[in-house]
Amino acid sequence: MEIKVNGKAIDYTLENEKTISEIIVSLEQWITGSGHRMSGLSIDGKTAGSSSLEDFLSRDIDSVNTLEIITSSNADLAAESLVKILDNINEFQTLKHEDKNSFLENWKQSPQANFTAESMPDLYSVLTGSFSGSGLNLNSAFSITEERLREIKDPKAELENLKPLFDETCTRLADLSLDVQTGKDARAAQTIQLFSGITEKMLRLSSQLDIQGYLTEAKDTVNQIINELGDIIKELLNAYERHDTVLVGDLAEYEACGKLQELYTAIKGDK
Repeated sequence: MEIKVNGKAIDYTLENEKTISEIIVSLEQWITGSGHRMSGLSIDGKTAGSSSLEDFLSRDIDSVNTLEIITSSNADLAAESLVKILDNINEFQTLKHEDKNSFLENWKQSPQANFTAESMPDLYSVLTGSFSGSGLNLNSAFSITEERLREIKDPKAELENLKPLFDETCTRLADLSLDVQTGKDARAAQTIQLFSGITEKMLRLSSQLDIQGYLTEAKDTVNQIINELGDIIKELLNAYERHDTVLVGDLAEYEACGKLQELYTAIKGDK
């Protein structure tokens, strides 16, 4: 039996597999590891539909000449889902009040909602809150979704555009200890929020650049910096909650900002 992935024959040695399903399970980790998901299946030129998929998977491999697996990249699937979600938000805003009540439950069953719940749970939480009227307004949800779409469609450009905000964050981190000491609690809280937000965005961008094959030589370095940054964030938040202004100042100015700069440089230098 010949096995093809996206039209190209692969070198696959059968072991104890008896059915097509067992082969799919065996190949699943390899497909996932390459940043893809299975999106289609055909046997001897016949494509499996939703109603025939179970029959295809249960086929004995001895009855099959050619198995072709179609995959889609996670980036493409994510972008497709986000475009549909933007359409969903626009649609929701045109609905009558009585129709909006049932929209959320129906939306939760959609492919884009399921994909987002699995791959971007934080965004899923934002969207369900907005559609239910208990979270951010729809314009904010739309902007956040647009931002995620930009990160996926062109993570390199998004990283470049992040530089001014990155510089502002480091400047504010240097002032954090003084803000805490002088009672500027609102500004200090905003700085912590800004630092948290830009760190999360950097992590998303590094993940996308890795998935899309841009991170090569720097991958191990990036992962190490991310782990170190995570430890610094925990220590900084604990010090901030204890109002340990000395430790907050040292961590914010010399540790957090420096490590964030290391991460930005490592990612930007390898993309």
